[in-house]
Amino acid sequence: MAPARTADIGIEAINCGADAVYIGAEAFGARHAAGNSMEDIARLCTHAHHYGARVYVTVNTILYDSELTQVRTLVNRLHAVGVDALIVQDTALLLMDLPLPLHASTQMDIRSADKVRQLCDWGFSQAVLARELGLKDIAAIHKACPEMTLEAFVHGALCVSYSGRCYASQHCFGRSANRGECAQFCRLAFDLQDAKGRAIVSNKHLLSLKDMNRSRNLEQMLDAGIQSLKIEGRLKDIAYVKNTTAYYSRLLNNIIRRRPLDYRRASVGQCHVAFEPNIDKTFNRGFTDYFLHGRTEEVASINTPKAMGEPVGQVKEVRNGFILVGGTSCFHNGDGISYFTPDGTLHGFRVNRADNNRLYPHKMPADLEPKTPLYRNHDAAFEAAMLHPTPARTISIDIYMTDTPDGFSLSAEAPSISPSGGRISATLDIKAQHQPALKPQRERIEAELRKTGGTTYVVGSVSLDLDKEYFIPASLLSQWRRQLIEKVEKTLHVQALHHPIPCRKRRGESLPGMSLPFTENVANKMARQFYESQGAAAIEPAFEIKEPKGHTAIMTCRHCIRYTLGMCSKRKGKEAMHKGMRSEGPLYLALPDGRRFELEFDCKNCEMRVLK
Repeated sequence: MAPARTADIGIEAINCGADAVYIGAEAFGARHAAGNSMEDIARLCTHAHHYGARVYVTVNTILYDSELTQVRTLVNRLHAVGVDALIVQDTALLLMDLPLPLHASTQMDIRSADKVRQLCDWGFSQAVLARELGLKDIAAIHKACPEMTLEAFVHGALCVSYSGRCYASQHCFGRSANRGECAQFCRLAFDLQDAKGRAIVSNKHLLSLKDMNRSRNLEQMLDAGIQSLKIEGRLKDIAYVKNTTAYYSRLLNNIIRRRPLDYRRASVGQCHVAFEPNIDKTFNRGFTDYFLHGRTEEVASINTPKAMGEPVGQVKEVRNGFILVGGTSCFHNGDGISYFTPDGTLHGFRVNRADNNRLYPHKMPADLEPKTPLYRNHDAAFEAAMLHPTPARTISIDIYMTDTPDGFSLSAEAPSISPSGGRISATLDIKAQHQPALKPQRERIEAELRKTGGTTYVVGSVSLDLDKEYFIPASLLSQWRRQLIEKVEKTLHVQALHHPIPCRKRRGESLPGMSLPFTENVANKMARQFYESQGAAAIEPAFEIKEPKGHTAIMTCRHCIRYTLGMCSKRKGKEAMHKGMRSEGPLYLALPDGRRFELEFDCKNCEMRVLK
């Protein structure tokens, strides 16, 4: 499942092997800068449905009362242009009797089997699990609620807070992450201070995480119960989407090739990318599998929130006007090169001209020394290759032709996109005279039936079961072939438009007598009405409606600064990163403008909270 900032990027993702894409509409998506017109979404749906691929639209912000009518209208328009489902956060949509299946966004903080069961009972047909879950957690959820389709992220940028439970941007900058306007508080540089304001660590990006990369764990995730593998990146460019989509699509194909009885793709068609996918080539902050196998040492990228890039060697010599690089990497004019200075700061330069391992920078860096490791965060040749349009996917069909008493029967078979697999068929019954031929015609007939130029179909096999040799004009064979392919296409299109059956509708009260905190993000009267219908006794308004007083958590994280810096009392075998580092007493994150945020450590649950 690939991200699409625009319809054109979504189309390229489909051509590179995506079985589904998710895209923002004109409003109410959790990426405010990634909206699309209804016309563009319709164009994307047409292209996707040709292959049985799905288009999901994100309507995953919390909503205000003044927006509810607009949202209902938007959803009806999305249904009219062929969208397959909505990815949502606000429970107000559950009371709107909408015409589309609903997927529970990761913004709903889906971490437990009980939560998934609850969402299933509320009518959601798919749930996007929290990124922090491990394989054992996923397997337990699937076992407890097998009827819910589970989706999980496999690649891309990571939020340090549980999604939907981050209020730092709203508190500090008046920009709500739950409204698609995150100001990326977690990518800022902080000092770590003790209670007296003494700096333990200075000017480090202590909340910034590496990017997720679970490409080595896809089969384990599938076996645990994940059915939709999601790539993050609705703000990413076309090169990122094409590269990551093609990379993960190939990995999935390899798994399915080995285990055809266990797994199959949810869409059809063969992809023909003209590049070698390589996820080291596109934007990343370094990689982590992020708690998939439990807590690991390296999930943070505290030195920089920027893309470091792939290792390409080290500085051999710095000469007058050029840099001599040791290693085997090939360089290109326009490459972007980065490196760390001794104080841990990331710097970089643009290669004006590359002559083998001699790099002539646009501006010679003054602080580059021999033996400094170099990284490439912009591969000019690779990026240029990504800009070329990807050839359309092709769908293989088999054609059968027989003669009938009053003409001919022409049929075709193609892969089915139904969950049960198999193949679809289409038949064209043709009334025509049987005109005997004076010489063999089978090779000519087969050649004409194979001519699918101008379409995305290719003919795998042609079977002719004819009693006699018949002469059929090429113009008629061409016409019959076009009509047959149109029938195949219509059959696939009908399958694509058959929405998955949502899970059972709400039954009884699921929240009897419960008090709901502000973290349930209730920002409108319909969401409140929904929770009241589920038996909730008291409901706090969303942070965006009324900011709670006192020491409130504005972030709740699995990432732990004490653990990362070697200050965790439970962690053995690693010394603190900085001598004299203290772990007694409260710790604070401090911004350069003087604002401080106390850190609270829940060691029992292995979580960290950032307090306002």
